[in-house]
Amino acid sequence: MKEAVAILCAGGPAPGINTVISSVTKIFNKNGFNVLGLNGGYKSLFSEEPSFEFLDFEYADQIYSRGGSALKMSRYKPKDDEFKVDFFKKNNVKLLVTIGGDDTASTANRLGKFLAKEKMDVKSIHVPKTIDNDLPLPEGTPTFGYHSAKEEGVRLSTTIYEDARTSGNWFVVSAMGREAGHLAFGIGTACHYPMIVIPEMFNKTKMTFDKITRMVVSSMVKR
Repeated sequence: MKEAVAILCAGGPAPGINTVISSVTKIFNKNGFNVLGLNGGYKSLFSEEPSFEFLDFEYADQIYSRGGSALKMSRYKPKDDEFKVDFFKKNNVKLLVTIGGDDTASTANRLGKFLAKEKMDVKSIHVPKTIDNDLPLPEGTPTFGYHSAKEEGVRLSTTIYEDARTSGNWFVVSAMGREAGHLAFGIGTACHYPMIVIPEMFNKTKMTFDKITRMVVSSMVKR
């Protein structure tokens, strides 16, 4: 059986996923590997019957510029006792390419240690995908998802800013990010918003809805 490369997407969708899947497929197909695309992320990988498909050049060309993810995704985060080698043995997988954020990366790291302990020669490559931009990458290391989200956020927020200026109304724009304020800060500074509230401002105090409300009202009064 030919050696195989498996591609897994986890977490939430972000622009650029299909470009990565397409590029990985073409490179490893060209070098004689089977390329397996897993549907359902880690949840499928460790199920009784993992859902996957063989990817080829034609498939890669079709999805290259498509939005979303051609491979179904899942936010499921398996525990160590759920790991098993069945899929890797049965399909002669020698490399697992994971596309995702911090949870996906940490799970791939734990899985790699498990496979090594089981004497399985399976390498791992993680492609950082994060709209929140919350992966602890080396200085200047790019990711995808964040920049596209910021560009779209700036486009929408600029329109909102003009609406506010023209009508005399106030708007509060909310951006995703969980504990990271990179996206909100990037959008706010690009649009010259008078106030930007991010989680990092509350690292020494508890963040409450009342505090945020008071900050917003204060900004309105001062303007």
